[in-house]
Amino acid sequence: MPGRVAVTGGSGKLGRAVVAELLEHDWRVVNLDRARPPEDQGCPYVSIDFTDFGQTVEGLTGIQDRHDGLDAVVHLAAVPAPGLIANAATFANNAPTTYNVFSAAKLAGIRNVVWASSETVLGLPFDTPPPYVPVDEEYPARPESTYSLVKHLEEQMAAQFCRWDPELKMIGLRFSNVMYPEDYAAFPSFGTDPLLRKWNLWAYIDARDGAQAVRRALEHRATGMDVFVIANADTVMSRPSRELVAEVFPDVPVRHELGEHETLLSIDKARRVLGYEPQHSWRGHVEV
Repeated sequence: MPGRVAVTGGSGKLGRAVVAELLEHDWRVVNLDRARPPEDQGCPYVSIDFTDFGQTVEGLTGIQDRHDGLDAVVHLAAVPAPGLIANAATFANNAPTTYNVFSAAKLAGIRNVVWASSETVLGLPFDTPPPYVPVDEEYPARPESTYSLVKHLEEQMAAQFCRWDPELKMIGLRFSNVMYPEDYAAFPSFGTDPLLRKWNLWAYIDARDGAQAVRRALEHRATGMDVFVIANADTVMSRPSRELVAEVFPDVPVRHELGEHETLLSIDKARRVLGYEPQHSWRGHVEV
């Protein structure tokens, strides 16, 4: 099944891991990004400004000496978090960028699209407590920032693109906070105060496991739009998950008996539908 895939934002933190994962599994990858990757990735790189529709169309339909057509696109290019730039600037970059990629993919006849949605649509930073834990894909989006609002709009947009073309598959992955192994040294310090990471229910995603989820979403045979929460199987905390919930969210219903360090961003759907299973934990990198 692997074919030619473009990864937008392939020079970024998650993008580099995605490029490596797809190359390892025999996908022919081209990295499309405004930023050059920090090191050779073993695949072609093209500088593309995705706020420019013409560049986006060319990037997905064919670029001389780089590719002459694509089977799939992974869309990661974006301002990656709230608060990095002004809200209006975040919207002005992220919303048109995603529309341009979705629309250019349609023009190019690409019917396999995976893109980065976000954990933020679940209600981060949970100043209003979640409706229940572990949170999942079953309750309506609760964007609390401009960044998150755009992610919610992207999901709605994808649903309409799929309505227009019943053969199209578009999968939004609601990634948790992306981490590299070198980030794990800070994790033991989170235990001093459970409120430090309460904002995303103490979750994270190892970039390598995020990349696995992307690959499985690309290889998943389906049509239509779907979304999946993608987090690691455990939390960033040494304390048991049930204790954290009892202390910080005492009135929030707990839907099942929690495992000791079970993630509170449910990955049950991704496990069941995509066959996703995290392989990496911070607990194997630092002394707990």
